[in-house]
Amino acid sequence: MKKYLFIKLIFCVCFLTPAYLLAQITDRPRPAEWKQLVEGARFRDRLLPMPKGKLSSDTWGAKGVLPRYVDNGIEDRTRSYWGGNIILGADKLYHLYVCGWLESSAKGHAEWPHSIVYHTVSNNSIGPFKIKDTIGPGHNPEAFRIKDGRYVIYVIDNYYISNSLNGPWERKKFDFDKRDRPIIEGLSNLTFAQREDGSYLMVCRGGGAWISKTGISSYNQITDRRVYPNVKGEFEDPVIWRDHIQYHLIVNDWLGRIAFYERSKDGINWVTDPGEAYTPGVAVYEDGQVEDWHKFERIKIFQDKYGRAIQANFAVIDTSKADDKASDRHSSKNISVPVNPGVLLTMLNKVQPTAKTKVIQVKIAAEKGFDPQKDIDIKSLRFGASTEVNFGRGSKVLSIQKSGKDLIVNFDAKGNGITSEEFAPKLIGKYLSGKLLYGYTRVPWLSYNEAIISARKPVFSANNNNTDIKVEVENFGQVVSKKSKLEIACTVDNEKRILGIAEVPVLQPYGKTMVQLTADFAFEKGKEYAFSVTVLTNNTKVSLFEFKATPSKQP
Repeated sequence: MKKYLFIKLIFCVCFLTPAYLLAQITDRPRPAEWKQLVEGARFRDRLLPMPKGKLSSDTWGAKGVLPRYVDNGIEDRTRSYWGGNIILGADKLYHLYVCGWLESSAKGHAEWPHSIVYHTVSNNSIGPFKIKDTIGPGHNPEAFRIKDGRYVIYVIDNYYISNSLNGPWERKKFDFDKRDRPIIEGLSNLTFAQREDGSYLMVCRGGGAWISKTGISSYNQITDRRVYPNVKGEFEDPVIWRDHIQYHLIVNDWLGRIAFYERSKDGINWVTDPGEAYTPGVAVYEDGQVEDWHKFERIKIFQDKYGRAIQANFAVIDTSKADDKASDRHSSKNISVPVNPGVLLTMLNKVQPTAKTKVIQVKIAAEKGFDPQKDIDIKSLRFGASTEVNFGRGSKVLSIQKSGKDLIVNFDAKGNGITSEEFAPKLIGKYLSGKLLYGYTRVPWLSYNEAIISARKPVFSANNNNTDIKVEVENFGQVVSKKSKLEIACTVDNEKRILGIAEVPVLQPYGKTMVQLTADFAFEKGKEYAFSVTVLTNNTKVSLFEFKATPSKQP
């Protein structure tokens, strides 16, 4: 997919050298074009004021976080808390699985490798959360429910599993198959999103994408490079989630204290939206007061029944981690920040707009507490590709019409910017109250659940002056694949040489096959070559695996 201009701009910026990493902060210059973004372009714009709570200065914290709502999230004078996400139980309680350590620990914040995972509960999603019981050792937890109804709490290097949110919990380890690909920055800080068939997509700290058929069965690496924005940054703390439209990913540059927001149709191929996903200063009260936390990390998302993000939970600290000492006035906690979920949209045009298209129709659905026929500032609406509406462009309203309780908006198709690569056109506008209104929609002409064909590294065998090649090809998609072609190429004397093309048969979901071909080429003994394995369906590239190998060393 095309990369947005801002990615190229950031990539050219000269960042501070690694010698400054100990400072824990550096300023990341923003592209000039970000100044042209309208409200609603940035994910940060969706973060809402924290609801009123118990405002107090009688607690720990630097001046910038006092007074604050001490009943938001979880905090106390006994422990420092970090990470954690929420699951709404059948008991109508909100279960936050969070890690922490004693504030009196001699190492201060550096005690985090000895974190304990706590099961905490609240009668609402904001808090206060109170410890109900202890799960066991672990750091950076993320909890989710698998298809068979059991609950999983991931922690670095392990996971816990139980039939109930209340335990008992059994500690186990995941299996990982890197499938001949490099593991970027190791397998820690994992984040998970359930796919339609109950399987799971996982992104690791380094940005590799992995798939498990059940969520606890072996995770298979699909990508050979990170899925993050192609910019410099000290990335960690990814979080992914899927709603009824698309996949979402936020990853944090902890050194620059800036997070990036990405979207995807399949969880493997991502586009990056311009603007900050979050930065320090997003913990705001309704009266404008700001909880000025030094750092916001470990974002986790709480979703509604459509999968929309309705709350973000952050790990926050009031000073640098190195300055958080034992039994001092500094510490960390988990906070809850509401999120504008967006409106429910349906695009009614059945085919992709062309230069001849005059009108684009979009239906805005009514929901509890929202009447699209009465609550919208109609003239403020813009619709089209994100690359247009994020900058105040896009299609303008021609007329509206009622459809039961819903509203159909007829847009002038001019300037919509929707291309064949656009999988989630966007609406930006305002409610009559002046608050942000936005939403995404799928397009009727695209398939959103396709095969994910992925090849392993070929096995080479010398055969006189030829080379026999075997390649295992797998379908990690949720639907049956179409007949495809596999192309193997290598670089010889700085030129690409196609070694062979072979047919890939139809594969069932999670099925695999062995593709064989013979190349009219003999590799030099002991010489390393650069290879590419490309899978094409209907002459469209659906996967690419690039690597270097010395074929004569292959078994």
